[in-house]
Amino acid sequence: MSIEELKIEIAKKVFETNDENLLSELDMLLSSNEKFILEDLPLHVQEGIKRGMKQVEEGKFTPHDEVMKLYNKYL
Repeated sequence: MSIEELKIEIAKKVFETNDENLLSELDMLLSSNEKFILEDLPLHVQEGIKRGMKQVEEGKFTPHDEVMKLYNKYL
């Protein structure tokens, strides 16, 4: 998926939701002046993030909603 396609998909989801909390959190995230810089993190953290990103690219992950269904009974 290209960055333009991703933007369109995110915009669609924003327009479809009526979840005020989600929209507020999204607004705060987009308004944040702090930038995440991978190089500022410890090496072991960088490696873990890169490993996780590779797993997502390879489709080796469980979507959030599935995890929440599975573990909701414990929360």
